[in-house]
This record gives sequence, structure tokens and C-alpha cells, in this order.
Amino acid sequence: METVEELKQQLRNLQDQLKQQEKLASLGLLTAGIVHEIRNPLNFVINFSKLSDTLLNDLGDDLDDNLDKLPADDADDISDIMADLRENLGKIREHGERATSIIQNILQYSRGKEGERIPSDINAIVHEYTWLGYHAMRANYNGFNVTITEQYAEALPPIAVVPQDISRALLNVVNNAFYAVWERLQAEGDSYHPEVAISTIAANGELSIVISDNGIGMTPEVKEKIYQNFFTTKPLGQGTGLGMSITRNIINQHNGRIEFDSVEHSGTCFTLIIPILKK
Repeated sequence: METVEELKQQLRNLQDQLKQQEKLASLGLLTAGIVHEIRNPLNFVINFSKLSDTLLNDLGDDLDDNLDKLPADDADDISDIMADLRENLGKIREHGERATSIIQNILQYSRGKEGERIPSDINAIVHEYTWLGYHAMRANYNGFNVTITEQYAEALPPIAVVPQDISRALLNVVNNAFYAVWERLQAEGDSYHPEVAISTIAANGELSIVISDNGIGMTPEVKEKIYQNFFTTKPLGQGTGLGMSITRNIINQHNGRIEFDSVEHSGTCFTLIIPILKK
């Protein structure tokens, strides 16, 4: 039976966690506003790159009409420059559209209508949020790096999910994987090579999203408490202790399940399994 002092300590921990949640909620609102403001200038970048490409095509037509009036060397130089400009504009547009896609996912993550299922490209979501988690770790933990391998199910049809919820669940598990390899790196040093593997597998009407790492692994005690609210192995302020509980609720709401296996000092593998529904 727990002592009064232990109960008081648990209460203090809960209060600290709630304060942290309030800060995170405020940060989420601020982030959504910033992302919205970034999207507008990004649209200008993409649109003007398309307009510039159109102008280059017009210039190319004019050049073709007047080739006989230009020295051959000058005409070749102009053609080469135009080709380089067209390639550069294509890269600007490609990366601008990628940034727009990331922003759209973040807005959807923070503002999505609760419970609204949308046919979604799960492979794209998994890829996007894996790398968002990676870059977040890089920003918060100096010197963090990891080898990421990805393997996605081919010809996977759009699956009806609540995309912002699936993104949240995935990000929770991916962040835990990255943190696990970071912990092991701190303990073992340069002789250790952090690795995280991501894959999707479609079979028997179900989609499995597999996230495995060769990180610190879990003790038997951590395994027992993994879904317990406010339980975390991270230092205060770095984890809320709600991530896996939220993740399980999200997967349950999609009529799915979570399977995991972990060996201490060896690694962990989580599998998020959901039915393949088209609507």
C-alpha cells in the first residue's frame, strides 16, 4: 500500500505534468498560427516559379524564331543558361511544394475535425512524420544522428483514417524510437551506431506500420507501464507520459491494435496495425 508521502509525490508529479501540457497546448496554437503565415509567402514562391518557367518557354520560342540572327556560340550559351534556369526553377517548385505539404500536414495535425475519416496515403504520412520527428530530434539534441531505413508496401490504396490522429500516433512512436537510440548513444559512445527501420506491410486486409530501433530497450517494469497515463522514463519537461496512452486510444478508435517487443540494451519494435478500409 502506498504511503501518504508517495501519494503526495504522485500528486506533485501530476501537477507538473499538467503545467507542461498547458505549455504544449499554447505552443500548439502558436505553431499553427506561424505555419499559416508561412504558407502564404510559400505560395508566392511556387506561383512565381511557375510563371517564370512560362516566361522562359516564351523566351525559348522567341529565340527559335531568331536563331539565324545570332552567332552560333551565343545561341548555344543562351540555350544552356535557359536550361539551367529551367532546372533551378523546377527545384524551387519541387521543394516549395514539399514545404507546403509539410505545412498542410502540420495544420491538419492541429486543426483536423475530430473523427473525420479521409482516404489517405499512409505511406506518405509515415515518410513525412518519420522525417519530421528526425529533424525535431536534430534540433533539440545536439549531435543527434541516426541511420533510417524505409520500406513501403507497393500499390497501397488510400486508406480511410483520421489523418491527424494517425500522424500523432506515428510521431509518438517514432519520437520514442529516436530517443531510445539517443539514450544508448549517450551510454555507449561512438562504438554504437543508431538505427531506426520503418516499414509498411499490407496483408490479410490489414496494414502494419512497423517502427523498430536498436536503442536502449525497455525493462520489464517499463513494459508493464508503457500505456499508463503520465508514466515516462524521460526527464521532467522532456516527456508528458501521455504519448503511448494517446497512441493506443487512436489505434483502438481505428479498430486496430498495437503489438510490441523489446529487449533491454538491444532494441524495440512497435507495430501499429489497422484495417485497410477505403471509406
